[in-house]
Formats: sequence, structure tokens, C-alpha cells
Amino acid sequence: MNGSVAHPRHIAIVTAGLGAGGAERVIAEIAGRWSAAGTRVTIVSFDRPGDRVYHPLPEPIAVVKLGIPGQGGASFLARLRRLRSTLHGLAPDIVVSFLTKVNILTLLATMGLRAPVVVAERNNPERQDAHIFWRLASSLVHLRASLVICQTERSRRCVPLAARSRVRVIPNPVNPAKHLPVATARPVLAAVGRLTPQKGFDMLIDAFSAVADRHPNWDLHIWGEGPSRAVLQARIAAAGLSKRVILRGLSPEPGTWVKEASAFVLSSRYEGFPNVLGEALAAGLPSVAADCDFGPSDLLIDGANGLLVAPDDMEALAAGLNRLLGDAALRARFRDAAPAVAIRYAPEQIFNAWNDVVEALAATPRPAVRAPQVRVA
Repeated sequence: MNGSVAHPRHIAIVTAGLGAGGAERVIAEIAGRWSAAGTRVTIVSFDRPGDRVYHPLPEPIAVVKLGIPGQGGASFLARLRRLRSTLHGLAPDIVVSFLTKVNILTLLATMGLRAPVVVAERNNPERQDAHIFWRLASSLVHLRASLVICQTERSRRCVPLAARSRVRVIPNPVNPAKHLPVATARPVLAAVGRLTPQKGFDMLIDAFSAVADRHPNWDLHIWGEGPSRAVLQARIAAAGLSKRVILRGLSPEPGTWVKEASAFVLSSRYEGFPNVLGEALAAGLPSVAADCDFGPSDLLIDGANGLLVAPDDMEALAAGLNRLLGDAALRARFRDAAPAVAIRYAPEQIFNAWNDVVEALAATPRPAVRAPQVRVA
């Protein structure tokens, strides 16, 4: 810290992008609260200059888009060089980085900076598909970081034992519902997420196909975009469900998909802490979720505020859907119980945990460090 009362503490947040993902939503939430408290906040992303910022940010927050979204070898060096130059120019008091690959880049880029670096792991590190370089590098990240933020106690165990004393568990916030379901002519089972194998939408389409004839009034709508769109569309057509299973793309604004939903399903093969499940529960949507690592069981208590089913199991998912869609009384009970999750994970409480982390680091004296000569070009 610079010790001057005239200049609020400066936090730089580094992220891959500012699109529609869950990490981006958390960044927008905590950055907005820091900014409202008088802290200078700069968000550094690898987005192109024209890329949309999906989650709104208050105007005082500065956004620096580095314009290098790729992940190849040459791109890695370009990203590292640009990030290093940017962070050294900003000279923040604290750096907070989100997502494993970005965490690695950030720790390399901040060599020579006095600022402590907090890295936030947002997914299941044991299940992420990554090149051997990233796997080896990620095992070293936690040893160099000032602090590591994990979202659940179970994900904390993925951190090397030598670094666990520097781990803090901070789950994602669950905001009270901004949008509420509106009755539609045909009830809609909603799923939301990036169209990738991780989200299990292939399995969901098969599960819905298995029970569709028993619930002819229900449709399945999947919100999100991603590289698996064509494959999923072909799967829908092959099942003969083109009129009942719809790929909706991104919702126009964050959370507006809730207004069209009558129930919610999470079919993921793995997660970090599924924001969208919290969003659904807060809105009172009766939900069924695959009990994958990590997060669904932290939000959903089987039989109390929703249904948990075995992960990566199409038949179990189909059985859960059949039970939920076929029992109006059960849906009504879940609808009443679900919103309490927004109290358990209240945004103010989660922000206070984040703020305690940066306050503690800011109060810790940092030795002067001469920047080493690191060639990245």
C-alpha cells in the first residue's frame, strides 16, 4: 500500500474475459462492491476491445482489454508479455486472479511486483481438460500465491498440502431473485450453461427424450452458447424433439431466462460452484441437479429444496426428471423451500469474506523487491 489517505487502495482483477460465465458474475459482484466502498478497481481481461461486457459494471471501474483471447503457444507469450506490462504500469496494491490458466499467467506476470497475488480457483481442477504444461504449472501456482480462494471445502483438498494453510474457502454469492418465473402456456424445463461436454447437455437431451412421452406438456429449453451447439442440435433432431428441445442462445440480459422457466435442471459432469443453480433456487424454481464435484450438494439438500441424482448417469437423471415433472405437489414444496439459499449465501456475507482477505493482505508489510530481468518475448 502507498499509505496515502488521498488515494484509495487499488485492486487489479485479472480474468480471461467478461462474458456470461459464473466467474465473470462473481467478478462483477465483488468489483462493484469494492468500488462502492471507495476502492479503485481495474479489471484486466484478454478480451478484444469490441467484446461485450455481459454483467454490468459500475462506471468508476476501469476495464483494460488486452485483445489477445487465444491460448496457443505464441499467444501464451504474447498474453504474458502484455499482462506483465499492464500490471507493472498499473502498480496495484493487490492483484486478484480468476481461473487456473489465468492464475498461472498472472503469477508469472507479477514477478517483481510488491503486490500480493490472490488466485481464485473456480472449477474442478481434477476434471479440467488441460495440456500437460497447464497441469504441471497449476500444481505450482498455489505454492507461490499469497492466498488461494476455493469455493468449497471439497475443492480445497485439491490444493497441494504444502499450500493449504494459505487457502480460504469462499463460496459464490447467491443474489435474491431479480427475475421471477412467469406462467407460460407450456411449462419449460430450463438448463443454462456454456455448450460444452462439461455441462452434460448431451446426456440431458437423452434423459429428456426418455421421459418426454410421459410429460407431453413440458418442453426443454437450454440457454447458452459454445462449441458443442452443432453436435447438440443434431442430437435433438435425431431424437425427434426439434419442437420440444430448443437451444436458446444467451439470454438477452443476465438472469432473464428465469422468467420463462417452470423448473430447472443441472446436468453437469463437474463444476466448481454452480452459480446458475443458486440463481434458479433463489427464484423458487423446483430443481434437479447431478450431484457432481463440486458444489451442487452445497446448495441443494436432496428432498428438502430439490433433487440430487447420481452424476454422469443418464438413467438417474431421467428418473429425477420424471419424478420432478410428474409431481406438482413436490414442485410446490421445493418452490417454497428453495429461495432460502439466498440467505445462506447472501452477497454481503460473501463480499465481507473477500474483503477480509484483501484487508489482511494489505495490512501485511511487503519487502521491497527489485524486478528481475525476465524475458518473455
